[in-house]
Amino acid sequence: MFEGTICLITGGTGSWGKELTRKLLAMDPKEIRIFSRNESAQVAMQRSLNDQRLRFIIGDVRELSALTDACKDVDYVFHLAALKHVPICEKQPDEALKTNVLGTENVIKASIAQGVKKVIDVSTDKAVDPVNFYGMTKAYAEKLMIRANFLGEATRFVCVRGGNVLGTQGSIVPYFRELIRQDKNIPITSPLMTRFFLTVSEAIELLLKASAESQGGEIFVMKMKTCNIIDLAEVLIEKLSTSTLQTYEIGIRLGEKLHEVLVSEFEVHRTYQFGSHNFVILPEMISPELTAKYAALPKAAFIKYHSNHDLMSKSQIQELLRKGGFLD
Repeated sequence: MFEGTICLITGGTGSWGKELTRKLLAMDPKEIRIFSRNESAQVAMQRSLNDQRLRFIIGDVRELSALTDACKDVDYVFHLAALKHVPICEKQPDEALKTNVLGTENVIKASIAQGVKKVIDVSTDKAVDPVNFYGMTKAYAEKLMIRANFLGEATRFVCVRGGNVLGTQGSIVPYFRELIRQDKNIPITSPLMTRFFLTVSEAIELLLKASAESQGGEIFVMKMKTCNIIDLAEVLIEKLSTSTLQTYEIGIRLGEKLHEVLVSEFEVHRTYQFGSHNFVILPEMISPELTAKYAALPKAAFIKYHSNHDLMSKSQIQELLRKGGFLD
């Protein structure tokens, strides 16, 4: 599918971008453009991958002209750039709005202007029934992406909705590991808090599947493992600590939920099983082509898909961490 094509990855120097780039390079593209505003991360990534097919572009999704130039002759755009940390977005909502909403709008405009074949947007469980500003911006971004399919015939837009990806920059597992390395107890916001988790490799598989299978207008959701955060912390302490570390409760942070949702009760009626590992949510304004494509699939068999259901045991959490390389 990607042989001989040109791909653009916004926010391409992050954890998702690096793994996606490695996977795409193995598929023989003509060129992969890494678009981000982090100069030092670009230099480090260029040195580590050392591939002539990579082109690094300093730019910000807030600037339409920079994106329009970067999209010239591009076949596929993977839109990964975003401000993602909930407390930061709560404290600086104007900045989150500029990157997550206006930046997404710029990606749409640039892609249509340059005749990009397909845009794959990375969304989040926090966009579902949002209570924090980050979630609200990503919910807006999803709506903009799905609507963009009605703005022209040449470019198709699709979203991928994920949970917490193990080991991404600033995420909880590296944070807990560093505290354990420093022989410090681990802060827990609430002993009841649960989250969806997947590995970076699983996240990229979903991205690539959405790229290949989508027609335009869908939101793809992976069936994900769920766990209690205190169980996650205790497994890391048990496996990595050489002393008697403990967890302690600090209270829920600004804008946080106790539990996350990947498919809301309002989306279930248009949500279908898509193979054994995924769901697909169809748009409210559905085209005849989409109706025909998914008509034979079974409907989702839940009221809503939330993170406080079917929680992993500690042994299952340990296996997930081992698979992700976090128990080394």
